[in-house]
Formats: sequence, structure tokens, C-alpha cells
Amino acid sequence: MARLLRPFGRAVTYTRLLHLFLTVVWPAMLIFIREEWWIWLVAAAALVPAGLVPAVRTVEGLQARLLLTGHRHDSDSAGIVVAPSATWADRWRLVLWLESRFLLGCASMTLIAQLLFAVADLLPAAAGSGPGSVIVPPLGPARVWHILLVPVLLAVLAAAVWSAGHLITALAVRLLGPSPAERLAALEERTERLLERTRIARELHDSIGHALTAAVLQAGAARAADDPAFTRRALDAIEETGRAALEDLERVLGVLRDSGRPAGSRPTLTDAGRLLESARASGAEVDADLTGPLEGVPGPVSREGYRILQESLTNVLRHAGPVPARIRVSVEDATLRLDVRNPLPAESPEPGRGSGLRGIRERAALLGGHASAGPVGDAWQVHVELPLR
Repeated sequence: MARLLRPFGRAVTYTRLLHLFLTVVWPAMLIFIREEWWIWLVAAAALVPAGLVPAVRTVEGLQARLLLTGHRHDSDSAGIVVAPSATWADRWRLVLWLESRFLLGCASMTLIAQLLFAVADLLPAAAGSGPGSVIVPPLGPARVWHILLVPVLLAVLAAAVWSAGHLITALAVRLLGPSPAERLAALEERTERLLERTRIARELHDSIGHALTAAVLQAGAARAADDPAFTRRALDAIEETGRAALEDLERVLGVLRDSGRPAGSRPTLTDAGRLLESARASGAEVDADLTGPLEGVPGPVSREGYRILQESLTNVLRHAGPVPARIRVSVEDATLRLDVRNPLPAESPEPGRGSGLRGIRERAALLGGHASAGPVGDAWQVHVELPLR
């Protein structure tokens, strides 16, 4: 019993009834002025041109969200959109919604009103104060047992209220919901957000991972050297690496806070000197050769190239330690080429394994390029080619 009565303790049950009542209140007012049956036909016909107005969809969507679902600002509220009609298909769906709402409103309000009149008729008849005028005459003379019909009528009334509200909400989801084009646009927007989150995760992995790896190696080298001058240099390098990591972290968090922030604030290959100095401060012997017009490399390619170089250097320091590393970056034939080579560590990793290498391949693939990593002779080499167009 409590389960059956639970819907009638919710405000949305009654706001749905109000939503249907608002549909018929204005033609009902015209009935008081002139009691003619054709006024209802005129009211139904007037909804057709109203539904062809794009802005009406916004009004109906907001009203449906507020009264049928209890939400107004939730963009996913029951799948009801509030954007104006963009196509003729949207307009005709809105016309169908207005006509369906009008028809259901008339039927439900008539049924509910008749049930209320019947209850109001049975109560005095059962008390013997009047013969009744709606439902009592067909039952014969007024009797006390007529009071037993009141709970039945109230149950039917409750069922009518709940069913009408449930049906109008289902129609709203169907007819005021997003069109196939709007669903596709929403799916594309969600995909863009997921790609952005994946990119930010890679950014954090590359930047913070590189900073922590360099700092750990620099601290270990300072402890092993047991030289005050070297220790000071190592601490300076750790401080600089930490500051750079904090700047990267603040930038990434700024992108999360402000989705409109331009990507131009991200480091590019022209800032590669910072990476090389950080690796040298960690004890690695870096032989770098950067040729070609790096400043002319398109922004997306240059930014991803910087992150690929950063991840490659991080892998060298993490898996091989402070070993000699040879870096070649060149721009030729409309292609950006990056090669990072270092001596094989004692335990050579399997080709293509590790999250860092997966990140490098993902970055290259997103730009239409390719990346490979594996042993070449007695060295480990990462080779990446990125098209400039």
C-alpha cells in the first residue's frame, strides 16, 4: 500500500497535473465567453502555426523540464532539449507535441473533473441530504451504502492523475527530445571532452613523470658524488625542474578550469633546450642536433613533438640511467623526424611495452604519423615521424 501511495507524496505528480491543466485553461476561458463546441477545434488548429515558430520549442522544453521532471537547468533532464527548432522535422515534432498535449489535457481534465463531481455527489446523497444529480440517479434512491463507492472513485481518480502525468512525460521525452542530428552533435561533443581528458592525462604523465625522474636521478647523483659544489648544482637543477613541473601542472589545471583557454601556452620544440638541460643536470651526456626551421613547425605538431621528446628522455633516464643519449630532431620533406638513441640497459625492455611508449605512439597516430621503439644493434632507439600537414 505504501508503495502505491508513494507517487502522491512527490511534488512532480502534481506539477505534471498542472502542466496538463495549463494546456486547456485558455480555451476553457473562451467557453465562459461563448459556449460553443467549435471553440475547441479552433484552439487545436491555432496550435499548428504556433508549433512552427522555432522559439516555441524553447518555451515548451523549459516548461516540460520544470513541471514534468522537476529540473530546469540540468542539460540531461529526462532527455528534453530547450534549443529552438533547427529543422522542419523539429517543427513538425513540436506541432505533434502541442496537439498531443492538448488532446491529453482535455481528456484527463474532463475525466478528473467528472470523478470529482461524482465524489462530491455521492457524499451528500449517502448522508441523505440530497438525491444527487450525476451518478446517484442511475443507482436509484439515495442510500447509505453509496458511501462505499467513494473509495473506488478516489482510487480511479488517483490512477487517472498518475497515468496522465506519466503519459505526458513519456510524450515529452519522445517529442521534445533531441533529434538525430542533435544526438550526433552531443555525441561528438562528448567524444571531444573524452579526447581532451585523455590528452590532459598524457600531459600530466609526461610532464610530472619527467620532472620526478630527473629529480630522483639528480638527488642520487648528488649523494653519490659527495661533492659540495656538485651537490649545489644538483639542488639548483632539482629546483629548476620542480618549478618547471609546477608551471606545467598549473597550466594543465588552468585548461581544466577554463575550457576556452588557448593551447598556445603549451611548450613547443623551440623550448626543447629546457629538456636537454634537465637531462644533462641529471648526469646524462646528451648529444643533441636540432636542424631545420623548428619555429615554422605547425603548433599542434610542435607541441606534440615536444611531449614525445620529453617522454623519450624520461624513458632514457628511468630505464637506462644517466647514460649518453643522442638526439636528432630535423625538419625536412614536410616531415618532422625525432630520433632518441641510448645504450641498451642491462635488462632491455621488450619492444613496444610501457605506458610511455604507448603515449608516444598515440600522439604520433593522432597527427597521422608513426612511431617505433626497439633495440638497434647495441642501442635502444625511438624513431618518430610526424607530417607537418
